[in-house]
Amino acid sequence: MTPLTISNADARRLFLHSHALSGPHAEPHAAEDTLTLVRRLGFVQLDSINTVERAHHLILFSRTPHYRREHLEMLHHDETALFEHWTHDASLIPIEFYPHWRHRFQAAKARIKENPRWQDRIGPDGAKVIRNVRARIRREGGLMARDFEDKGKGAWWGWGPSKTALETLWRTGELAIARREGFEKVYDLAERVIPEPIRGERPSRTATTDWACREAMTRLGLATPQELAAFWKLVSIDRAKAWAVAALKRKEIVDVLVEGADGTLRPALAPADIEDCLHAAPPPPEEMRFLSPFDPAIRDRKRAERLFGFDYRIEVFVPEAKRRYGYYVLPLIEGDRFIGRADVKAHRGEGRLEVKGIWLEPGMKLAKSRERAVLRALTDLGSFTGTPEIDADAALRRTKAG
Repeated sequence: MTPLTISNADARRLFLHSHALSGPHAEPHAAEDTLTLVRRLGFVQLDSINTVERAHHLILFSRTPHYRREHLEMLHHDETALFEHWTHDASLIPIEFYPHWRHRFQAAKARIKENPRWQDRIGPDGAKVIRNVRARIRREGGLMARDFEDKGKGAWWGWGPSKTALETLWRTGELAIARREGFEKVYDLAERVIPEPIRGERPSRTATTDWACREAMTRLGLATPQELAAFWKLVSIDRAKAWAVAALKRKEIVDVLVEGADGTLRPALAPADIEDCLHAAPPPPEEMRFLSPFDPAIRDRKRAERLFGFDYRIEVFVPEAKRRYGYYVLPLIEGDRFIGRADVKAHRGEGRLEVKGIWLEPGMKLAKSRERAVLRALTDLGSFTGTPEIDADAALRRTKAG
């Protein structure tokens, strides 16, 4: 049977819909709406950089401008509807997914034990350090790295022996993150954080592989086995490939060919009802939006370039003299196209949102209507970040001048 060919326009539309960038905005936006959105995305990445707004808040704001930060904190801290752990990076994840992380906990035990750098951090008496940290938390309740004298360099980011013990116990599942205070982790016993019914579930490796691949496919719309494995970082590529072979035989998924932005066709996998999915996916709104550099829609840089023709790299860790654009550059999306990027900084003390530069993609012009759309997007962003004064005139003039 000849695989279905999916046009680039259809692939973009399905991809953006799968990433919750096409739906109507809930207004007013309640905590339950935030939980629904995180469940739909699968997780929301955490990041400490606050140049414009922390990644988790900006990711959700980009999808619903009525999002409120306190709802995410309430869902994690108070209602335990979310837990914090690793996907491809530190993330907030729906609590019902927690049982599938048990296999990650087991893998972390072996990896940490064999990692010389990890052992150097905890020191020659690592077992004693872990016992002492565990005992203090059991006795005193949730603690931060700063609560230990050997916290290492820096107020909370240093990796002394006790911080290493905290991370060891968290990454292997004995501890959980009860909350964050000023973005610092508060570690507590998993038994005091994770509800017992969920903590008691023991899915098999096969069940977790099936869950991870099916749920990744649902959230991606179109994917290769490599992309399925990368979504949660819970299963290996080999396991994802084996799952795909079995799922194809069961006719749960089908082979397709996806047209890239350059017109080339690339094989991928799709749900068996892909034609219905394509029919149901609405076009994204034409409004202009800024995305976080850590947004799930552009997390896979090669996929973003292949599907949208958008070559994006974050330059936070690039020395200033070598940056092409700037420190914290936000992708700018209009409808189903990435039309450019902007280097933005929120000066909260001054209530000012500074736009250091705007760069449009080749072939894009800053016509009056597009300029107004950019300013509306900046106004919305400034309102959300508490920086309502928009300082963008110079950047806009340079963009128009070419």
